[in-house]
Amino acid sequence: MPFAKKPQVFSAKINELTLGTGDKAVTLGGQNVFNLYSFDAPIPNSPKIGIDVSDDPEQPSEGLKEFYAGCDTLAARAQKAASLEHVDFVCIRFDLADPNGANKSIEDCVADAKAVAGAVDKPLVVAGCKNTEKDAELFSKISEALQGKNILVLSAKEENYKGVAAGAGLAYGQKVGAESAVDINLAKQLNVLITQMGVGGQNIAMNIGSAAAGYGFEYVVSTLERVKAAALSQNDNTLQMPIITPVGVETWGVKESTAPENENPGWGSAEDRGIDMEVETAAACLAYGSDAVILKHPASVETVSRLVAALM
Repeated sequence: MPFAKKPQVFSAKINELTLGTGDKAVTLGGQNVFNLYSFDAPIPNSPKIGIDVSDDPEQPSEGLKEFYAGCDTLAARAQKAASLEHVDFVCIRFDLADPNGANKSIEDCVADAKAVAGAVDKPLVVAGCKNTEKDAELFSKISEALQGKNILVLSAKEENYKGVAAGAGLAYGQKVGAESAVDINLAKQLNVLITQMGVGGQNIAMNIGSAAAGYGFEYVVSTLERVKAAALSQNDNTLQMPIITPVGVETWGVKESTAPENENPGWGSAEDRGIDMEVETAAACLAYGSDAVILKHPASVETVSRLVAALM
């Protein structure tokens, strides 16, 4: 007798979270099936693709240097990135704000963020310098400057979630990204702590941690899978926030992407290797639980967008 597949549809669903305003706004989440399981039930919002643009003008590949040639400011690079057809949102990253590096001032970062907001009509995600103390202040000041833009600040961590939640989420009504370290219990705990601050669950996105494929990546996909399973099959509302995963910052820093071609001629083009690492990692993240990925290379954006379109 013929096989009759029973659709796996859940009564629970992932929260919808909207970034940006007007006709360029994008919505993450909303599905009541596992990621990309459009054969089980319609998925209201397809996975979204962001592009990562740093305030550091140095680029990790020749292709990216060529793409951003002549773009001497963060706003110019963000505008060029946003012009790509399949980019849903732009993530601006303030690497130069790191106190252990260039220590760019908060005031200069805010000025850059305002310039980007004036140049780009797509939703914005703001990432910091990974210094938790400075990031908390940075997110608060940028959230104030971009009030009404409905941005997402990425990320609030265990060490600074009070400042980020209060400054960005409560005071200025921005969306808050909760970043944990590849552990379902840590992700859940941080979501609970942020909601206890008064930020609604519908205003939170999760970054449960990321890594390049082959670099402990099995822990990432396992955690993604467990989070989505708990959110849907167990109706755990502390884990029903959509997941956003920064992929590019991880994949363009590993040896497969950075090793010179003359040192490993059998590996082929360094540019192609970096793109391959980014695409492979992003595809796995989307399959296992991410509702959005953030990439660096235009070729990766194009490839992943075609993958999503073919599966939806």
